[in-house]
Amino acid sequence: MIGNAVRVMRIATGEEADDAQDDGKSAAAKELGSKGGKKRAAVASKPGKRGPYKKSAAGISN
Repeated sequence: MIGNAVRVMRIATGEEADDAQDDGKSAAAKELGSKGGKKRAAVASKPGKRGPYKKSAAGISN
């Protein structure tokens, strides 16, 4: 934990280079992923649409 704080301080002061690794996802894929979560949350928050989500979370099948 302290090691990470020291590393952040060194990067901020320029003593060490910030060599963050790329996660391999394209910017378009990241954008679509964030939109999907927001859309799913909007649909799930409608009063009549909560049942299927509750049932799938509880493991209940029709």
